[in-house]
Amino acid sequence: MEALIVLALALLWDLSLGEPPAKLHPVVWFGNLAGLVDSRYRRRSPELDFLSGTVTALPVVALAFLLSISPFIAPYPLNYALAVYFLKSSFAVRSLYEHVAKTMTEDLEEKRKAVSMVVSRETESLDEAHLNSAAIESLAENLNDSVIAPLFYFLLFGLPGALVYRAVNTLDAMFGYRNEAYEYFGKFSARLDDALNFIPARLTVLLYLPLGAGKVFHHYRLARFKINSDKPIAVMSAVLGVWLEKPGVYRFPGREPKDSDIKRALRVYWVIVAEWIIIVSILLATGACPCLGR
Repeated sequence: MEALIVLALALLWDLSLGEPPAKLHPVVWFGNLAGLVDSRYRRRSPELDFLSGTVTALPVVALAFLLSISPFIAPYPLNYALAVYFLKSSFAVRSLYEHVAKTMTEDLEEKRKAVSMVVSRETESLDEAHLNSAAIESLAENLNDSVIAPLFYFLLFGLPGALVYRAVNTLDAMFGYRNEAYEYFGKFSARLDDALNFIPARLTVLLYLPLGAGKVFHHYRLARFKINSDKPIAVMSAVLGVWLEKPGVYRFPGREPKDSDIKRALRVYWVIVAEWIIIVSILLATGACPCLGR
């Protein structure tokens, strides 16, 4: 029940207050620590770059683990406050909603600017339909990364699981690119993130089944482009009935996505979030897993 109380308070914080200040946010600490090495390391060879990228990732993961166990050694009631703070820092329900909601505008330049804040791809050359697609894709992918996966690892391993997952996901967001700078330097972080997201990405797909099992399974079978990230995107495309495309990488069939489809996607988002929170809460309350919430 302690884990359930911590989760309830963390959700209350998230939905009412949003993210902690940047200077006090563990995710920012993870990024700053990783960026410190990245900015100083000159790329040399595939082998040395891979080794350096691995060495860069390990202290970040270690920091996340140390932060996550601090509530276990802190006195009461500081231990509860730290647990709530660090668990909330591992997921972002309200923030993801707000960022994607800002992309709903008929002003193309404002939309372009808002979409650039939620995707890593270049948005200047995208037409309106592809901007709408990019916003919906980001919502679908980050629903897994920012909500489903952190709470999945909280279920399995308690606070250390949630915060270590968030550290790995942050490393992948920073270094998980197939370009000259990060092809080898970021490979360890990217592969570790792939491994951690393998089950949550498919669990996310299952949460869409009540919204249309036939369509969901059809689009899921089309998702063969990436290990994990295309799976939630495919099923969001199925439920909305719109095409979602990252040019040159993947395309899922449907009609052209409109601005109003972003609003529909956000409604779907809240349905999936609600389903998952209910499931997690029931599992925590019943102790259905032997390592639940520790």
